Amino acid sequence: MPEETLTTAQQELYDWLVDFIGDHHHSPSIRQMMQAMGLRSPAPIQSRLRHLQQKGWIKWQEGQARTLQLIEESISGVPVLGAIAAGGLVETFDDVQETLDLNSVLQLKGLFALTVNGDSMIDSFIADGDMVLMEPVNEPARLRNGTIVSAMVPGLGTTLKHFFRDGSLVRLEAANTSYDPIEIDAEQVHIQGKLAAVWRKT
Repeated sequence: MPEETLTTAQQELYDWLVDFIGDHHHSPSIRQMMQAMGLRSPAPIQSRLRHLQQKGWIKWQEGQARTLQLIEESISGVPVLGAIAAGGLVETFDDVQETLDLNSVLQLKGLFALTVNGDSMIDSFIADGDMVLMEPVNEPARLRNGTIVSAMVPGLGTTLKHFFRDGSLVRLEAANTSYDPIEIDAEQVHIQGKLAAVWRKT
């Protein structure tokens, strides 16, 4: 991240730019920025953009809004949050030690990555050592049966499995007949994310 801090007005515009570019995959026009900031003149927008450029937060050719690019380390990679079991259950980690650079491929908000340990998902083409990219789950009740999820089982750890809901029970099924399903009360399992993609290092 750039070291120079922003004024409230500059931060407001920058945060809006991050959201806009994340949603639309291109930079906005000066007019769109004016409307978003509630301004009737382009001058304050151009002034804020100049300051953002001088402080190292954006790249911009003055007078050409569509040339605007963000300079932000935090969106250049997906945080790798640890390892996930595809066999037995393993403990997850809180410290982020590396990032997986997929900014140009996936733009899902809150995306995180886990390294797969084990072969319990091999029949779903997820192998030991693969990276699984997970989208956060805010409403587990709306998950479709069969969705591949990362699920935290209290006292045991986090595991990657197919999710099935049957009344008050959740069944976590492997994609390998060597592994028995895990059945647990729905209130005791925490669904962290659902599978967005698999990244295999070759």
